[in-house]
Amino acid sequence: MTAARSRRLRVFITGASSGIGAALAREYAARGAVLGLLGRRTDALRALPFSGDHHLYTVDVTDHAALAAAAADFIAREGGADVVIASAGVSAGTLTERPDDLVDFARIFAINVTATVATFAPFVETMKRDTGPRRLVAIGSVAGIRGMKGAGAYCASKSAVHTYAESLRLELQPHGIRVVTIAPGYIDTPMTRQNRFPMPFLMPVDRFAAAAARAIDAGTSYRVIPWPMGVVAKLLRLLPNVLFDALFAHAPTKSGKVAP
Repeated sequence: MTAARSRRLRVFITGASSGIGAALAREYAARGAVLGLLGRRTDALRALPFSGDHHLYTVDVTDHAALAAAAADFIAREGGADVVIASAGVSAGTLTERPDDLVDFARIFAINVTATVATFAPFVETMKRDTGPRRLVAIGSVAGIRGMKGAGAYCASKSAVHTYAESLRLELQPHGIRVVTIAPGYIDTPMTRQNRFPMPFLMPVDRFAAAAARAIDAGTSYRVIPWPMGVVAKLLRLLPNVLFDALFAHAPTKSGKVAP
């Protein structure tokens, strides 16, 4: 992102202690940005392989008051944010008939959907008053394109992220704030390493972060990464239900539980 000012790019990232969030932190650190990094594990945040005057916040994104306080601290210290990335997310196998899975449904929606709103909310008014490139970035998923068996909570939550970001994009367009939705395909992270099925077009996480940063720079409204999964996603959107059901009725299901 090329800013018309000399100050460093200010980037606030949730879910920064591992996976996609940590890779995005490394990408923007390499670009010389000043970072606000929020995650649940202090040790993991401190272990990120770069140094500088960055701000670390040990916060669970479902604690909205603590999340707002971290955002307020970053704004106070840096005068605002140029890029805010809601990267915190969880996935697990869920089945509606299992009573215990209702807890996982609620936790997945709380982290993947409601926390995305809570991440953006403290920055909107400051961004409206600011100038230059301003980006709110929602990390969705190709899983949000169509529902997959055994992954109802995750697919539905990411579909909700896509639709929420689309609404927000229209709301903030008159203010010059770009809302960017990044929909990862299969990215090599601790989350996907739990999958027990083939993952086509699996992409190293640092390559993903570089591609995502380019899309964020451009203010792209929606981008699937890697691009071959974008082709697959478009085809999935077009498939009639009868064909989709026939193709995926016997697909493997997601496993695992949400960490408390």
